[in-house]
Amino acid sequence: MTLKNRISLLVSLLFTILYGLASTLIFILYSNFRKDEFRDRLEIKALSNIKLLVNVKEVDNQLLKMIDQNSINKLYDEKTLVFDSKYNLIYSSIDDAKIKWSIEDLKYLKKNKTFFKQQGNYEVYGVFYDTKDRDFYALISATDDFGQRRLLFLRYTLVASYIFFTCLCWVITSIGVKKLMNPLNTFHQKIKNINENNLDTRVESKSNKNEIDLIANEFNFMMDRIEISYQRQKEFTANASHELRTPLSRLTSQIENVIADNKTSDERRSFLTNILSDVNQLTELINSLLILSKIDNKNNENNEVHRMDEILFSAIESLNKSFPEFVILFEIEESENLDTALEIKGNKNLLEIAINNVLKNACVYSNNKQAKVTISAKDNTLIISILNTGETLDENEQKNVFEPFMRGQNSKGTSGFGLGLRIVQRILTLHNATITYSVPNINTNLFQLFFNL
Repeated sequence: MTLKNRISLLVSLLFTILYGLASTLIFILYSNFRKDEFRDRLEIKALSNIKLLVNVKEVDNQLLKMIDQNSINKLYDEKTLVFDSKYNLIYSSIDDAKIKWSIEDLKYLKKNKTFFKQQGNYEVYGVFYDTKDRDFYALISATDDFGQRRLLFLRYTLVASYIFFTCLCWVITSIGVKKLMNPLNTFHQKIKNINENNLDTRVESKSNKNEIDLIANEFNFMMDRIEISYQRQKEFTANASHELRTPLSRLTSQIENVIADNKTSDERRSFLTNILSDVNQLTELINSLLILSKIDNKNNENNEVHRMDEILFSAIESLNKSFPEFVILFEIEESENLDTALEIKGNKNLLEIAINNVLKNACVYSNNKQAKVTISAKDNTLIISILNTGETLDENEQKNVFEPFMRGQNSKGTSGFGLGLRIVQRILTLHNATITYSVPNINTNLFQLFFNL
């Protein structure tokens, strides 16, 4: 899970939990408030009935029932019972409701003065009232219909608001975090696209007020140091390679002159020929290193359009001059957008070097000095396939085939340094193209170059 998703999830869950706890607390507090308020109403009604019955001599049971029935404070489905000190029922309201009571309840009431309990849908309040002459017990039962409806309304309101605001929080948090993390996403894309050809890439930072900008500034500072170090390394390789070419050229020329001299003995000529072969290999290695050091986006940017078939023909012609024994078979698969696909923007010389290296590699490591080249176009992609027959690479060698100085088991008996395919990959990367190696059949090697339009 990404950091953005983790932050969104954490904030949303925190809000959901806190809002749920707050809603639950509000409901509990209001429920207790309703219960206390209803208990107070029951207490007032119970004491009023007792006082009317006891203190006002003109009020008898029937009159009290009439007063009770027409009271403006009449409770919903109310029932009132009044007992004397001997637990005899001396008053009962005319309501049809019933109150479940026992002598134990009245004894408990005398001891604790009041009680409040739930009986089904009814709430019962008991109060002990003592005078100088007699003691009275009152039980009053009713349902708080109005309070229960308000409590139910509050419950639905809290549940609906919880669902609504929770969903709203998840949406707003997701959008907000995504917006806040946009600089980090840009940072990630910049880093993702960095390679040896664009070390001059820098991340834009607006200020030093947040952590992302601080990281961006430190990253830019690090890239400055890396670029300087990399450029120094490339300059050293280029300068060293360039300086070594001059004495090697003189050495090659002198050895060739000695070999061509008629006075040179056959034994000495054979010895010098071996030395010349080693010098030529060393020259080839230095030339390869020089090419690698010069491949750079800044120095090789070229937006000219070139036809890949012409570059391919030029590479084949150049290869035949150096290796006349190599045979290149050529084939073009017709398609509607082939003419457009053949037009590639880039550096013609570098592309020719890349094609030449792949063709040379295919012929050198074939068992018949042949390679077959096929040009095709598919899904806005130009594909150049180079196939030969010969010993193939194993799975481990296939993974590292484009690494520098990598040579497989099939390279025994052939000269080389393992830099050719590395140069090809670097050049194609510079042109936003790719190269792959596969083994489609037994003893069959296939290199494919993909150029995106």
